[in-house]
Amino acid sequence: MALTAEQQAEIDFNEALRAGDREQEAKRIKLDALRMAKEILVENRRTQSAAEATDITAAAIQTIADSLTTYVNS
Repeated sequence: MALTAEQQAEIDFNEALRAGDREQEAKRIKLDALRMAKEILVENRRTQSAAEATDITAAAIQTIADSLTTYVNS
């Protein structure tokens, strides 16, 4: 039994909504990883002596965030 055009349109619409939800969830997960990475770097810097401390860079945050994401997805 074939679907009517209206039924197929409803299915396509629902699939598009779910795809959008998955994209939003993926973005939320990435933002959470970035926030956690920043917190880790800030805490590590806070516990270092002035001689050991280095600047916190966007690249350092992204590196840790990528590591966290890889670990969670493995």
